[in-house]
Amino acid sequence: MTAWRFIHTGDRSPAENMAIDEAILTAHSEGRVSPTVRFYGWNPATLSIGYFQKAQEVDREAVAGEGIGFVRRPTGGRAVLHDKELTYSIIVAENYPGIPRNVTEAYRVLSEGLLQGFRALGLGAEMVQLASDEEKEKYASAGSAACFDSPSWYELVVEGRKVAGSAQVRQKDVVLQHGSILLDMNTDQLFRMLRFSNEKVAERMKASFLKKAVAINDLLRAQGKQEVTIEQVEEAFHREIGLGLGVELVEDELSPYEVELTERLVREKYGTDEWNLRR
Repeated sequence: MTAWRFIHTGDRSPAENMAIDEAILTAHSEGRVSPTVRFYGWNPATLSIGYFQKAQEVDREAVAGEGIGFVRRPTGGRAVLHDKELTYSIIVAENYPGIPRNVTEAYRVLSEGLLQGFRALGLGAEMVQLASDEEKEKYASAGSAACFDSPSWYELVVEGRKVAGSAQVRQKDVVLQHGSILLDMNTDQLFRMLRFSNEKVAERMKASFLKKAVAINDLLRAQGKQEVTIEQVEEAFHREIGLGLGVELVEDELSPYEVELTERLVREKYGTDEWNLRR
């Protein structure tokens, strides 16, 4: 069985987390490191926005008032509140055997282990292919700045509600997919930090969001089951992501080159207003 690196970097700052993902991507593109699966958390809890998203959609004063960090991701998608969650990234060359060139099919392949991870926790997760704009509309809310309200062509859902928010970028002939696996979700806090034209629109968007997105422990509580801890979630997804990819995940740590590159990317990119407020 092919060996991939598995790195758990613990809770990091918003800028560090995005810089580490890019540093791994660069190191892998240069042939310095193997394909990598990374788990991480956030300190402080952080609101991240997608690469193409307008920073004006976020109330920066509210973010600061909540004690929440802020960063722009290198991937697309909408705003995500990273708090009680397991965040993952998968970094692998585009020409790796079995990785489709097509973005949506690559998402399906890389997300197979995520699907099985949810099932291992006792949830009836499905990967739903949204084959038409009409089906996509079922899961979408026009005008919402929140990521879990913004569908991909493949969605991981339980009882019709989205349980994982993932995004992908391809640079230097490498695929980076990262995303959030939510244990619990503070929707009120998320929507306090997003801008809407008026209060009525905000309430409508929040109600729509709650119909389309759900966290693991919300589902388990509704089923009368025991809540899970972050350790249980990490164990399940570590095992199932490896099986889904057909690889052995070997524990490792960032190389000195990746550490140095991370520090530079924090200084010059992800820790700067020039990057985070660029749109």
